[in-house]
Amino acid sequence: MSLTELSIRKKSDAIVELTPNAIRQVKKQQAKAGKEGWYVRLGVRGGGCSGLSYVIDMEKEPDEEFDVVYEVAENVKVVVDRKSALYLRGSVLNYDIRNLMEGGFVFENPNSVRSCGCGTSFTAK
Repeated sequence: MSLTELSIRKKSDAIVELTPNAIRQVKKQQAKAGKEGWYVRLGVRGGGCSGLSYVIDMEKEPDEEFDVVYEVAENVKVVVDRKSALYLRGSVLNYDIRNLMEGGFVFENPNSVRSCGCGTSFTAK
């Protein structure tokens, strides 16, 4: 399906909200990779020390049949597959550098009952 045929939802329909810091970092990474205008894929997959791991990637063409697509800022569109949306709805994605050893993208997920120490995996409610 072409990018123009996708129905893009409004920011108010966001599965995961992105903070201004996260949006800035997404744009930086897209520019560095030569992928400006691509979609940011957010999701979960089985694995990690707490059961489910977060997924952050860039994607050129999502599939409207399986994905929810919405725009969070100018030239920043997010895609979440419908199954991951069940685990991510209401989450906030931030970008925070605390020091050289910690930081990066951090999910604040209300659907998580436990997460690993590094924050890359969680156990769902």
